[in-house]
Amino acid sequence: MSQNIQSVRGMNDILPGEAEFWELFEETVRSWLKSYGYRPIRLPIVEPTPLFKRAIGEVTDIVEKEMYSFVDSLNGELLTLRPEGTAGCVRAVIQHNLIAQQPQRLYYMGQMYRHERPQKGRYRQFHQVGVEALGFSGPDIDAEQILMGARLWDDLGLDGIKLQLNTLGQPEERARHRAELITYFESQSELLDEDAKRRLHSNPLRILDSKNPAMQEMIVGAPKLMDHLGAESLAHFDAVQQVLRDAGQPYEINPRLVRGLDYYNLTVFEWVTDRLGAQGTVCAGGRFDGLVEQLGGKPSPACGFAMGVERLIALIRDAGGEPAPQCVDVYVVHQGTAASRLAPRVAEGLRDQGINVLFHCGGGSFKSQMKKADASGAAYAVIIGDDEAEAGEVTLKPLREEGAQKRVSVDNVADEIMNSFMDMEEA
Repeated sequence: MSQNIQSVRGMNDILPGEAEFWELFEETVRSWLKSYGYRPIRLPIVEPTPLFKRAIGEVTDIVEKEMYSFVDSLNGELLTLRPEGTAGCVRAVIQHNLIAQQPQRLYYMGQMYRHERPQKGRYRQFHQVGVEALGFSGPDIDAEQILMGARLWDDLGLDGIKLQLNTLGQPEERARHRAELITYFESQSELLDEDAKRRLHSNPLRILDSKNPAMQEMIVGAPKLMDHLGAESLAHFDAVQQVLRDAGQPYEINPRLVRGLDYYNLTVFEWVTDRLGAQGTVCAGGRFDGLVEQLGGKPSPACGFAMGVERLIALIRDAGGEPAPQCVDVYVVHQGTAASRLAPRVAEGLRDQGINVLFHCGGGSFKSQMKKADASGAAYAVIIGDDEAEAGEVTLKPLREEGAQKRVSVDNVADEIMNSFMDMEEA
């Protein structure tokens, strides 16, 4: 006997019950984004590999170690399962000339893929909500996107999520800082671990983000990027902070917050929690003014962020926010030749009135069908036998509230059910 085929490690099934919870989360997110004027865009899961190499950076961990890349067997094209969404979104905006029409506020939801060691809150297939504003140059859009996060945590009933803020300045400022960092870390080479030595000349800024306890004291003494920022970069950062202060939004400036993608500049931010172990970041983003031009478009400012859906859902559950399973309104029970002809029409008529109906399929006695009706969580069973069918009626039986069952004409059963639901709401 052949062995059962299992899902790929780190790529998880989302089963009924849990999937319904995800849908409720997604509905909340869509409503929140709509309230800020963001519009949906749907993007391919597979993109040309050079897109990510150019956007993310050749020497980042994502490009070097984590991407699922392959050669298209039909034409030899290098393709990659998207490891993040911003590059694809910017590619689409350039390809379809969207920014030339007007500035864009866009969002997307979906799967991302990174080949890394699966652990709680980190999977090889994971889901993100990405939010991008393109064509806006001022610090006001940075601050608005940060405040958007604060509103969503409130909408989701979450607390304990804290804001960390930093600025990366502009590329020329980072270049001066980079040169000083290399000199400093070279002078501390005996304290560098293998990962830091590998990054020393390719991406020394990422050494600042190391979690190695043995390097922390040495990292604290490293040159600060803030000391290399010019007046314009500092003014931009000050303006973002002023909006946050005016809104009463607490934050912490974290000079070691550098982000793992090369395309960021100026404002960067993360929303973090201590309730998810090592994977404490639930939302992260910032400004990426050079990316549109870097990918072949006309220069255009941009700012965005992404949220990890799995991590947020874990937080909601941890806070006791898991909703009760969604139930149907009516379960249709039927037996007999005439009843089985009438029952589908009754079910469709109820659905026409906006009533959610579970129609019994597969035969069985009235007793076995009623057990399934009760287990379904439906408020009512609509029972149809040949006697009811010949009279053009159904038997309406309450399953959750006290009350006697009664015969109702087929034409009136929807009104009877809707009126009873209104009475329950008023009570």
